[in-house]
Amino acid sequence: MALKAAQFVNLLLTGVLTGNEFGSWAGLHPALRELPHQTHVRSEQAITRRYGNMMPALMTGVLISFVPVLSLVSDRRSLSFLFDLAGMLCYATMLMITLAGNIPINRRTLELDPDTTSREEFLELRARWDRLHTTRNVMNLTGFGLVILGVLTSSQSNR
Repeated sequence: MALKAAQFVNLLLTGVLTGNEFGSWAGLHPALRELPHQTHVRSEQAITRRYGNMMPALMTGVLISFVPVLSLVSDRRSLSFLFDLAGMLCYATMLMITLAGNIPINRRTLELDPDTTSREEFLELRARWDRLHTTRNVMNLTGFGLVILGVLTSSQSNR
């Protein structure tokens, strides 16, 4: 029962993070690019501040949620364990990309003056951020799929 509870929390957190990141990639940021320049800068700054307050806890929570799942799986060679371990590595990679790439760009975005920053400078900054964000989404979606497979193979082996 403890494993099922741990898997539930892990699946919930990975689903929330992956869905949020995918939604921002597929819907939010493309829509912001259609705004006039100064409004686009201000909007990105507002969203960066908001996400900056909540995402560290969510991303950390996702990684921590793998610990009980992996520790409660009795067979370290089982498909369930291997899927969960691979899923955790995807989310850890996503976090490394975030820390090394996206956060420095976020800090620079928050420093910009929307009235004096050139459109070209801002779009180049956002293009780098978007490339990193795309990679993070690939890691998240892959990790989420692996977590689902971990739950499904765990359910089969416990019957």
